[in-house]
Amino acid sequence: MAIIIWTLMIKALLTTGLIASSFTAMSLPLTVEEQRISKAQEAMPNVLNTFSAQVNSFEQKFKALSTFKEAKNLVQSYSFELWESGKQQITSSQSYDDRALYWTRLLSSKVIRTHSPQFAITEAQINTLLTLLENGSRGRTDLNYSSGADKKILLTGFDPFLLDRNINQSNPSGIAALLLDGQVINYNGVSAEINTVMVPVRYEDFDQGIIESLLAPYYALNNVDMIVTVSMGRTEFDLEHFPGKRRSVTAPDNANIVYGGTQTSPVIPKLNGRPLPGNEFVKFSLPVSDMQKAKGDYKVIDNHEVTTIEKTYKAGSYGELKNSIAVNGGGGGYLSNEISYRSIRLRDELNSSIPTGHIHTPRIQQFEPETEAKIVKQIKAMLEKSLVAL
Repeated sequence: MAIIIWTLMIKALLTTGLIASSFTAMSLPLTVEEQRISKAQEAMPNVLNTFSAQVNSFEQKFKALSTFKEAKNLVQSYSFELWESGKQQITSSQSYDDRALYWTRLLSSKVIRTHSPQFAITEAQINTLLTLLENGSRGRTDLNYSSGADKKILLTGFDPFLLDRNINQSNPSGIAALLLDGQVINYNGVSAEINTVMVPVRYEDFDQGIIESLLAPYYALNNVDMIVTVSMGRTEFDLEHFPGKRRSVTAPDNANIVYGGTQTSPVIPKLNGRPLPGNEFVKFSLPVSDMQKAKGDYKVIDNHEVTTIEKTYKAGSYGELKNSIAVNGGGGGYLSNEISYRSIRLRDELNSSIPTGHIHTPRIQQFEPETEAKIVKQIKAMLEKSLVAL
């Protein structure tokens, strides 16, 4: 009886807060990306404060949670709202600025990583919540085609990158993803609905199969009409004809990981712990001639240039590359080339008929909203011109 009474007393004291609960607060160290927040706050406070009210509200709600189920529900709804807010803000302000969503996502993951709710949360549960935040705030939970348009297009963009060089860097492909998501385009009596996803610039995510898990359902069912990956590239638009398999650059990703590949010793990426399978080069299948008709400030180049162990040249056909070792695909040897390679390799493996390929946009210096507006306008025109071939 004494034990029962003592147990009830302890529960009562815990409930009233007169004594501390026995569990240890769980906190994880900041990631490299999160560690840049303070520098970014100094460099561009207006960008990081864009959604400060939402982040502060999320933090207060997170700290008050009493169960893991409540935590999952909160993060799922908040991450979806963050994606929607990111799109609405860039549309209403016409700022052509993708940076607010990127940095707000990091501010939000920092909350999850460093603050404790009112229950004994585990590291595994924290990681689950971080995954939910990533998926929702990158548009992966918003891939619903509901307009009834004739065609369906899936497009991916990238986060800003090389941030230790320019902390205020923007990425035109991210702008395109935010502005084009949910849009219905029309050309010559054919309509198409566009859905988009934002992709992280992290080698580990690619090695863990983020691209394959995103795209496999579409290729397996052939239930969209075109898949277009987009990243920032050179001086004009390049349609990358022959993506290569290997990583061959010394540039770090956003986690400051340098993968180890070089121009003389390119390395094969991983897929779920094993070497990425597939040929050294793959061939894209976007309607090139139609997309090249898109008028704008930039040329649209059908880029056949590749680098093999032997040489750099413009491959006239896919057959020329059959016995070559890839160093650079058309898109280089970084993740922009790799997202194209992985998507096309998967398409071919699953015997899909979905036209797939990569658009490299003109490069910008840090943040150039007027230039980015022109880039997005011409990407949209490319997608419109492609409809006659789908």
